[in-house]
Amino acid sequence: MRPLTAPPWLRDLAGAWIFYTVLPAWPRLQPRFERIARFAPWIGLLQGLLQGLLWCLAEPWLPGGARVALVLALGLWLTGGIHADGVMDTADGLAAGERALEAMDDSRVGASGVLALVQVLLLRTAALLTLAELNLGPLVALGLVWAGVWGRIAPLFAMHLFPYLRPAGTAAFHQRHWLGLGRELRPALVLLVPLTLVGASMGWPWQGLLGLLPAWLVPLGLGRRLGGHSGDSYGACVEWVESLTLLLLALAALVAGAG
Repeated sequence: MRPLTAPPWLRDLAGAWIFYTVLPAWPRLQPRFERIARFAPWIGLLQGLLQGLLWCLAEPWLPGGARVALVLALGLWLTGGIHADGVMDTADGLAAGERALEAMDDSRVGASGVLALVQVLLLRTAALLTLAELNLGPLVALGLVWAGVWGRIAPLFAMHLFPYLRPAGTAAFHQRHWLGLGRELRPALVLLVPLTLVGASMGWPWQGLLGLLPAWLVPLGLGRRLGGHSGDSYGACVEWVESLTLLLLALAALVAGAG
């Protein structure tokens, strides 16, 4: 069966689907991997929607703790742990000082890496349990969507702000095909506008935009510590920003509830 003729942007989207998820590849469409990072927020949207759907379906018959565990497990499965691996490798690199790149290349996971992943999961668990206790219903699902999108916008800021640390590395293609932040952000902006409108209709007119803060600060902080970014630190940005976005949403909901 001959492959379908498709525009480059659609082939990049198909490539993002393959690169960032464990879901089956699209039939008859030849993927391209040159500019897949710009469509990573769309993958985050998909992940958030699936996690949010699971949350809503399980809400009537499972307690909050069980729902949190299922949602976190689904997120790790959907990505194949690619970003979680980046969290651990980046933490090991930061702990190694001048030998950061060597430590990040090591397939073994050190204590710093394990602690970093535990911290990420604990922050996300605390945020989701808080949202569950507030009985926000479908707003929790919307929060998962926002977290997934902002988490994958963060690496775009990292690519814009800092050089790639390994010119021959497996993720160097992101920088080779980079066309500037304005152009690479366009697919994400297509998502942010309707998500903001949906949030406003559900009672969160500005809360979803809180994710912009960690999406900018996390890649900025990691880039300054490492002197640039790598595929591992891009993954670390995704996981930390997802967790911090959910935490900010939970804090905002607590403040609104107290008011």
